[in-house]
Amino acid sequence: MDEQAITKAILNVVQGMTAENNKENGHVCKCGKHKMTLKKAKALAEIIESKAKEMGVNVIIAVADKGGNPIYMQAMDDAYIASWDIAQQKAYTAVALKMSTDTLATLAAPGGDLYGIQMTNQGKIVIFGGGEPLKAEDKIVGGLGVSGGTLAQDTLLAQFGRDKFKEII
Repeated sequence: MDEQAITKAILNVVQGMTAENNKENGHVCKCGKHKMTLKKAKALAEIIESKAKEMGVNVIIAVADKGGNPIYMQAMDDAYIASWDIAQQKAYTAVALKMSTDTLATLAAPGGDLYGIQMTNQGKIVIFGGGEPLKAEDKIVGGLGVSGGTLAQDTLLAQFGRDKFKEII
């Protein structure tokens, strides 16, 4: 096969992948909705920071991808240094266990079905509120962790962020 034939074959494949062509075939690609991006993570962090300012609390916001890997971290001025690690681990926990850390708190309490789980995963599991899975069309695309306020403030901000994420995607 010569270079021109290869180029033509590649061009035909690429053209066949375009959204317009796929619409004709009944498929409209929404694959981007199912991926956490830096742009989405930054937009979400900004929204949460604005709400935190209204509440008068300085927090650290962590956004992870669907594998629990950090995509974006944002620290408000004068937030607790310790909250950096906590926020990141809350985001990881929400993805790793596919639930909010607030829900996990009940399950991990003494006598609960997941009692002691915080001792697994090299200590990365957080068993108190402030972590939420982020979903697009019922698929987890990432995790959110908020730390720096009280338990109630972190939980509220994370839930707020989870709900606002639906508007971002």
